[in-house]
Amino acid sequence: MQSSATTEATAGSGGALPIDGRGTSTIHGHAKTSLAGLGLAALGVVFGDIGTSPLYTLKTVLDLAGGKPDPATVLGILSLVLWTLMIITTIKYVTVAMSLDNDGEGGILAVMSLVGIKKHRPLIVAIGLFGAALIYGDGAVTPAISVLSALEGLNMVTPTFQPYVLPAAVVILVILFAAQPLGTERIGKAFGPIMLSWFLVMAFLGLMGILHHPAVFAAVNPLYGLHYLFAGGVTGFLVLGGVFLCVTGAEALYADMGHFGPTPIRISWLAIVFPSLILNYAGQAAIVLEGTPTDGNIFFRLAPGWALIPMIGLATLATIIASQSIITGAYSMTRQAIQLGWLPRLAIKQTSSEGYGQIYVGSVNWLLMIVTVALVLGFRKSDNLASAYGIAVSLTMLMTTVLLFIAMREIWNWNVAAAGAVAAVLLVVDLAFFSANLVKIADGGYVPLLLACAVYGVMWLWHHGMEAVQKRYAEDLMPIGDFTAHTVAQQTPRVPGTAVFLTRQDTDVPAVLIWHLLRNRALHRDLIVLTVSGAAVPWINADKRLEIKELAPRYWRARATFGFMERPDIPALIDRMKHHGCVAEMEDITYYVGHTTVTHRDDGQGLPRWQEVIYAMLERNSIHAGDFLLLPSEQTVELGRQIAI
Repeated sequence: MQSSATTEATAGSGGALPIDGRGTSTIHGHAKTSLAGLGLAALGVVFGDIGTSPLYTLKTVLDLAGGKPDPATVLGILSLVLWTLMIITTIKYVTVAMSLDNDGEGGILAVMSLVGIKKHRPLIVAIGLFGAALIYGDGAVTPAISVLSALEGLNMVTPTFQPYVLPAAVVILVILFAAQPLGTERIGKAFGPIMLSWFLVMAFLGLMGILHHPAVFAAVNPLYGLHYLFAGGVTGFLVLGGVFLCVTGAEALYADMGHFGPTPIRISWLAIVFPSLILNYAGQAAIVLEGTPTDGNIFFRLAPGWALIPMIGLATLATIIASQSIITGAYSMTRQAIQLGWLPRLAIKQTSSEGYGQIYVGSVNWLLMIVTVALVLGFRKSDNLASAYGIAVSLTMLMTTVLLFIAMREIWNWNVAAAGAVAAVLLVVDLAFFSANLVKIADGGYVPLLLACAVYGVMWLWHHGMEAVQKRYAEDLMPIGDFTAHTVAQQTPRVPGTAVFLTRQDTDVPAVLIWHLLRNRALHRDLIVLTVSGAAVPWINADKRLEIKELAPRYWRARATFGFMERPDIPALIDRMKHHGCVAEMEDITYYVGHTTVTHRDDGQGLPRWQEVIYAMLERNSIHAGDFLLLPSEQTVELGRQIAI
């Protein structure tokens, strides 16, 4: 696969940031917000997934261990959970990964851009893209298992509620997805306090459970976990697949780093989230050691009878927040992929003027809703969904470790021994969990893998098709000298005004300008040929945003570059060209955009027909270039042309 950071002149959307750079939003304006405030906000955005994992993790692991575990098994399992949280989340992500950023942004796509696209490594790009595609699978499974787990607590109140758990889960999920177009600005302000309450209540309940059996603290010794793992045979190995559920939200810590910066996330994790998770898991294990039945949901058995209903309500709110975090994460990743040229143009709506992260991507939203509801109806119980959960995230984590090793060597300049030692430890852990999760494939693990393969296939086909279109466009280019000589020879009339031609090509005279001249036999007085590129970094400084040069009298070639987290605003960009003398009044500008209709190439040199058909379908269903680049519709002209690929 050939990689390229340059997209067609229609790539990009995002948040309401000034085109001059990152600006200061309530998210990126870290200096304007207290560290405590950012930490509280991070609780509501970053930790929803991993913060609700106690609802189903220990229950799933104990079921895998046989349902009626002895003390050695309980302590061994708890030790594995605690040290998994320590190694994967605290060490790998909070300490190592979050020390690596792509201009402030984290996540597998940001690292892929840093070590793959910039150095034109097709294999690294493929690894990063497939890792990103796997997150879409996780985005469908997380809301389903989280909401079901919370509502299943009603079965402990009375069995009468059992028939209503599944319909209630479907209704909540449909409402959640249906509310996405409204944005999360208002409700988002309540996410932090709600999740803070959730973690404090979890810690308190866990502490109460520990008081019943303080000997549970022995599980802090990793030897308990290692002994159970190696002495348990096949069962010990299979249990790892359930243990992994405790860190399924760890990748989000890294991916959401750009929202708040690493320091608030680290403080929130170490001061609140990590201790709360440890206490709650230990409390659940303590009541099991004391003899509490393991049927039903062990998490809710920590709560006294009078607090069960309020706890179920709080858990439901927490799982909705966790689901919201995953959904908005899918939106952000979609925007990044579009900017990098790996997905077709999609309608992206900014739902808040206060932060780039609050966006809405309708097509992604409704597809996720359909898949999530189908998973709930198909698997029916959180226990069944646990089989489909984990394999996508474990594979993503494995790929992240590979990228981190490359970054250690090339970005941090570590020697082979140091980088290899750290990566080897992480790889052993990642491979162990991925191998354990492989056994889930037949029981539902194939679902997120199929989703990931579908998303990756769309990415590859779009990028491959776009390269084929660009190659055909290059065949129709005209040298600037020939173009100028032609206009002089034909005595082409020049009319007042400025014409801006948007093109994918950054050399010579583009086809869209030639088509215009052939059809209209006249040109504007001032001509600007503009190529919009997506960079492999999230933000571009103002002084590097625009390159412009006058190649011929009143003919300018311009190139605008936007990072994959930025929102292109072409009229605002054109307005900045006034000091170059190439723009008249803004209302006297006409934008010309080429519209391509893809057809099959009959000479046998083009794409296979099945690829051409799929690419053509994606092109037809992508949004108009003018809408994507915020071009004023009353000043935009579309020129259509068929092109055979």
